[in-house]
Amino acid sequence: MNGARRGLLIAAALAAAGCTSLKPAESDSPARLTPAVQATRDLTRLPEPKGRIIAAVYGFRDQTGQYKPAPDSSFSTVVTQGAAAMLTKALRDSGWFIPVEREGLQNLLTERRVIRAIENPQDKGNPAIQLPSLTPANILFEGGIVAYESNVKTGGAGVRYLGIGASEQYRIDQVTVNLRVVDVRTGQILNTVSTTKTVYSRQLSSSVFQFVAFRKLLEVEAGYTRNEPAQLCVKEAIEAGVLHLIAQGVRDKLWVLKNEADANLPILQGYLNEHNELLAGPPEAMR
Repeated sequence: MNGARRGLLIAAALAAAGCTSLKPAESDSPARLTPAVQATRDLTRLPEPKGRIIAAVYGFRDQTGQYKPAPDSSFSTVVTQGAAAMLTKALRDSGWFIPVEREGLQNLLTERRVIRAIENPQDKGNPAIQLPSLTPANILFEGGIVAYESNVKTGGAGVRYLGIGASEQYRIDQVTVNLRVVDVRTGQILNTVSTTKTVYSRQLSSSVFQFVAFRKLLEVEAGYTRNEPAQLCVKEAIEAGVLHLIAQGVRDKLWVLKNEADANLPILQGYLNEHNELLAGPPEAMR
């Protein structure tokens, strides 16, 4: 092996080793707000309603029954168990609903009993503590994470020549959320919607496996893997579901805009058009 080629291999090995010794930039970053996606921004840009609706969320459970594959964990679920908190925040961020506490209702009632226990009937000089009554909800948001499909699409590519090679692999999972609105007075389901979000994983790797001299083997490996956080995908699917329910509710006169002309705004029409296109064409999975 000539000296130029040997030097090139050594330089490539040192460069790869240097890359593997570096820590990702995110490893030392401080805590920050959860990143916003397009659905999050759309929630905050919706036109104003004529009146905000009081809504309750009792739970938004994981109904997939899916666990992380071994060897990661045989007992840890593949999706978040905090979807109800994400839904409550999405309702609040939209500006269309006033969420009331129901998931931790027992804790709320306990604290109200504690406040009442502070009152001493024998002490007539102190005024009685007056607690306002709890606010009842007009509608309930029900549903859950109904599906998580692994390896919906997989693929990759690679090349190797004289012991030097590189490869790329990807995997796409899919999470589905179902959300429905229930009228508290009648129990009627006003509307229901299902949203799907892909979970994208990508792996890049390169390696050098070459004899640089007699009985001297050079072996170098470097790689990079990026997995889209499943909880952020669940959050985006929930936010998209809330947006579709608001847009379809405006169309069906379930709730009223402050300015009726806002019904023609692109932010609402875009979600309605997406719904209409889905009904008009075949499902993407069947194409």
